[in-house]
Amino acid sequence: MDTVGHRMKPFVTIVLVICIYLPGSDSIGMYGKSVRFPATTSNSFARLHAADFSSLTAFTVCLRAASEETRSYSLFSYATDFHANELLLWQESKTQFQLELGTLQIAFNLPEMNGLLRHICVTWESQEGEITVWVNGRRSVRKVDGKGQVVKGLGQFILGQEQDSVGGGFDINQSFVGEITDVHMWDHVLQSNDIKTVSQGCLRYGGNIIDWGSTPYTFEGIVAIEDNKDCPL
Repeated sequence: MDTVGHRMKPFVTIVLVICIYLPGSDSIGMYGKSVRFPATTSNSFARLHAADFSSLTAFTVCLRAASEETRSYSLFSYATDFHANELLLWQESKTQFQLELGTLQIAFNLPEMNGLLRHICVTWESQEGEITVWVNGRRSVRKVDGKGQVVKGLGQFILGQEQDSVGGGFDINQSFVGEITDVHMWDHVLQSNDIKTVSQGCLRYGGNIIDWGSTPYTFEGIVAIEDNKDCPL
């Protein structure tokens, strides 16, 4: 009986792995993993099933990403029934990054996006409308927009595509090709020392809206979920 048990273990392990990475099925958390989009498509994406919220008057969104694309594309798309670009992190060109909040578009000139993973954080708060972008723990010039505005809840978070409607309306020319990992979102502005800590990656406990290590996700299309070998077990 011991011999049979030992023979069965590899079979059981293989079945579990297939279930975890079956497109369209729910999985929990991606600590130590990256989402890789290897090709330009209009139907490849990862959906993050974030914690519910009614509205936000502040946020911090952080992620690590790398892409060698020269065209514009979405890094992080949040859409609601009120606006398809309720909150969008958009790479307009290799050196121009843009935050969109509904109809607002706030552009930043940043170091060139390339094949090396970089850590990006964006903070915004409604009371003063202050917006800051951080790259690898270093902050940009501060800008002001969206004063008095809120980010509405009950939307969908998508990686790999830009939403023109909630959960859809994808354009192949706006798709992300590259690698994304360590995506976190908080309902408040992190302090500068916290952002510098977060920029090191591999958080065991992250955002209270999106936590890369525990937030459920699904994916469709040509998407690779892989161990990135960046984080300790």
